[in-house]
Amino acid sequence: MHRENGGLMIHPTAIVHPNATLASDVEVGAYSIIGEHVEIGAGTVIGPHVVINGHTRIGQHNRIFQFCSLGEIPQDKKYAGEPTRLEIGDHNTIREFCTFNLGTAQDVGVTRLGNHNWIMAYVHLAHDCQIGNNTIFANNSQLAGHVTVGDYAILGGFTVVHQFVRIGAHIITGMGTILFQDVPPYVLASGNPCAPHGINSEGLKRRGFSSASIMAIKRAYKTLYRSGLSLDEARQAIQLQVAEHAELQPLVEFLAGAERGVVR
Repeated sequence: MHRENGGLMIHPTAIVHPNATLASDVEVGAYSIIGEHVEIGAGTVIGPHVVINGHTRIGQHNRIFQFCSLGEIPQDKKYAGEPTRLEIGDHNTIREFCTFNLGTAQDVGVTRLGNHNWIMAYVHLAHDCQIGNNTIFANNSQLAGHVTVGDYAILGGFTVVHQFVRIGAHIITGMGTILFQDVPPYVLASGNPCAPHGINSEGLKRRGFSSASIMAIKRAYKTLYRSGLSLDEARQAIQLQVAEHAELQPLVEFLAGAERGVVR
């Protein structure tokens, strides 16, 4: 590699468009291609054979491994060349062969990945996906368009998510899970068809949830899944518990927006 402007490191075989915006200490590996409308923040390392295209903004201190394709046009027949975007935050690890597409004009127009996410090999984020912070996507997790994923969610290997599905914060899925409906916050789910199997209590402990909070979430889970109530009835019952346990408010709000239904 050679160093430019006192800090920027670009391998001689890499192709960086002169209009691309790279912070002074960005590294770009061999044979990588950086497109005209790409912005890359400080401390980010781009490995070899990476293609970054489109109106793509990448934040600080990310590490992107070889053979990734970021910011290509969506796999959507309606796409007509609109200047939609891909936005990646800070401190993300994106492993080999990941593909993240631009958004579409029919939705918010941007695909987003937040901060401190650990994205393993062969993960696909389709157009208009909205991913929060501190998530883990194991190998071959595949998200169709318009999917949302909350903070601290963990997707097991080969988890496949249908378009427009919402995935709540602090959930975990088992390997090979197929999601056609929403997964509420805190839930452990797996299978095809997907089914709930309790709450992600171990994950909650690791993130500092108190024993009382975890017990309240378990109680809400039983209300949702074991009481025989309809989805709306369960939501109303859990709402009554929010006054004493504020951590249930995200669950209530999530259930209120469950247009596709939830895994049950």
